[in-house]
Amino acid sequence: MSGIFGVVSKKDCAEILLYGTDYHSHLGTEYGGMAVLGDEFTRQIHNISQTQFKSKFYEDYKRIKGNMGIGVISALDEQPIYLNSKFGPFCIVTNGLIENIEELAKELLKSGISFSEVSQGAVNATELIAKLITQGDSLLDGIEKMFDSIEGSCSLLLLNKEGIYAARDRLGYTPLVFGKRKDAWAVTTETSAFTNLDFKIAKYLEPGEIVLINNKGMTEKKPGRKMNQICTFLWIYTGFPASNYEGINVETVREKCGKYLAERDNDIEVDVVSGVPDSGIAHAIGYAMASGKPYRRPLVKYTPGYGRSYNPPSQDTRDLIARMKLIPIKEIIEKNRIVVCEDSIVRGTQLKNFTIKKLWDCGAREIHVRPACPPLMFPCKFNLSTRTIHELAARRAIRDLEGKDSENVSEYIDHNSKKYKKMVEWIARDLGVTTLRFQIVDDMVKSIGLPRKKLCLYCWSGECPGMKKSSKKK
Repeated sequence: MSGIFGVVSKKDCAEILLYGTDYHSHLGTEYGGMAVLGDEFTRQIHNISQTQFKSKFYEDYKRIKGNMGIGVISALDEQPIYLNSKFGPFCIVTNGLIENIEELAKELLKSGISFSEVSQGAVNATELIAKLITQGDSLLDGIEKMFDSIEGSCSLLLLNKEGIYAARDRLGYTPLVFGKRKDAWAVTTETSAFTNLDFKIAKYLEPGEIVLINNKGMTEKKPGRKMNQICTFLWIYTGFPASNYEGINVETVREKCGKYLAERDNDIEVDVVSGVPDSGIAHAIGYAMASGKPYRRPLVKYTPGYGRSYNPPSQDTRDLIARMKLIPIKEIIEKNRIVVCEDSIVRGTQLKNFTIKKLWDCGAREIHVRPACPPLMFPCKFNLSTRTIHELAARRAIRDLEGKDSENVSEYIDHNSKKYKKMVEWIARDLGVTTLRFQIVDDMVKSIGLPRKKLCLYCWSGECPGMKKSSKKK
């Protein structure tokens, strides 16, 4: 996932843009970028894989002048993209995943369109989106036609002389929210970017809605759609605790997830409740509050040096971060029966090799793992995360139990089935833990509080009503 931020200010916007974009650093690890429009466009892109966004851009922002700007923390592509088009020059940042990117790129190449940017040996997705938009009769028409042509998702900010166009993807997989203060408008992926910059939430964009902000204020250019399929994983793992999506706070949802996990745990005795830092902490706090058991920190994260191990595209990098960032405290671990709340089990390798092992090595008496979401069954089709079925711990279990890859996994999705129980037992043995119990879908949905039909649950169920049927993987 990437994070995008834009601002229109009555005065120079560079400082707001720097800090607003920086508040999205938990969403991406590869590139950061900013573009500001003053007398002309000024654009900066830096690789942030080995450093923080602020340290890369701190000197840049002092030289940038203009009252409108967009920024991005990118999980893969170099952004923002600048294009001098038939609509005039513009800069664009995006958040999402284009499943049919190769097909679309080939079509554009055949029509005479060229690409100049390459990301990981492939077409830069943000440049592709920009080129698709220029195929329309106007910017608005181009955004609409781009939405029509893509499989996956794309939310975007487009900066030109008119202001900043903000467009949320048609089914709302990723959020966009407007904020206002007396001297500026802003738009963000994460509402936590607003708080310390004194913005108040003014509007949550509807799926498919297109809005323009400039020095005259906010203007709706295209109304939104009623159907919504926002990513459930935003609340479980991806989002920042202080952020709100659809008006619902992340931290409180995670506490409720932990509460439901504890309510289903009436057959174990434990001494300590803990969470894998950082995203597992709130789940563990909720578990501790509901169970009455003390919350303690047997594992602490060295926050100054290491970010999230889920985001980097390289498995080697993910493993290195996972190994180095968590430091065990033997005095809390030794001889204790410990509940470990985790946001999810994706591949399972990091939890097994760099978390569970550290707890056993420090003398834990028992380890009970409680992920805050069900077993992941399908790679995300709407944002950059797990890319293949073979990576998923649940699918490895099924493959071993069945002796082959299974196309129909419906029984393994049903938490009441015998096959589900065998799969969970297999994963528990593979992790080397005393017990393993996953959150169930109904409790996860109740924790968020939105109707099930408004949430994307594709990762767990393989179902998403708004998804094009041709793009669904088994």
